[in-house]
Amino acid sequence: MGTTQLESVPEPKYWHLKTVLSEALDSEFTVGEILPNERDLAARFGVARATLRQALEQLELEGRLQRRRGVGTTVAPPRMGVAVGSDQQVWPGTGDDGWQAVDCTLAAPPAVVATALETARDQAVHIVRRSRVSHGQPVAAELLYVPVTSVPDLTAIDTPSETARARAVLRELQRLELEGQDRAVELGSARADDARELDRLPGAPVLVVTTRFFAGGRTAALSVATYRADTCRLTFGASGGVEIHHGPERQAS
Repeated sequence: MGTTQLESVPEPKYWHLKTVLSEALDSEFTVGEILPNERDLAARFGVARATLRQALEQLELEGRLQRRRGVGTTVAPPRMGVAVGSDQQVWPGTGDDGWQAVDCTLAAPPAVVATALETARDQAVHIVRRSRVSHGQPVAAELLYVPVTSVPDLTAIDTPSETARARAVLRELQRLELEGQDRAVELGSARADDARELDRLPGAPVLVVTTRFFAGGRTAALSVATYRADTCRLTFGASGGVEIHHGPERQAS
């Protein structure tokens, strides 16, 4: 693609440049590829480096680019779909849901979680921590709160701490008959622990998806999943299908 003349464009130069760069990302670059330096890019498109930086910053906000310390500016992977309108209802860990168990602890949950689970505030519950990775980069972190009464047979299982115990809690939870679930989504900012797990700065925008799972006429588990807002998109639909689309040459489902 040759140099684009931007002088006669009525919209801000950086905004038009963003569109031109986005088309170049689709046609010339692959996921993870490092972009040329700012001097070369500015010369190619005939713009000032300040204008180029504005366009790159906008593409980073939109999740098209990632700036990695010690590496440079790279092409970001396609956004991961977060299905919030799906009729499909399954327990966490069922099949290949894309999450990896990290560890499990037994501790009192936050007060708001204890209220949702209808447990005493000082009553310990199983807290399963899971993570989700796309193209080798962390995109989501989850805390799954499971009351001891939801997995009563767990104590009879010889499971060490950490990952093995987390998987055991998930297996025992799946023995219950799932009666339904509800889900809420809100925009938030990354807390220090979330930011550390997601490789973001504290305060970075995130999507917080809270899901309650019902069994036996009560809330049997509660999931709080935090997604990087720059790498995820909400999807809706009865099938729960996920479509990730950046351009005519890059589509996945």
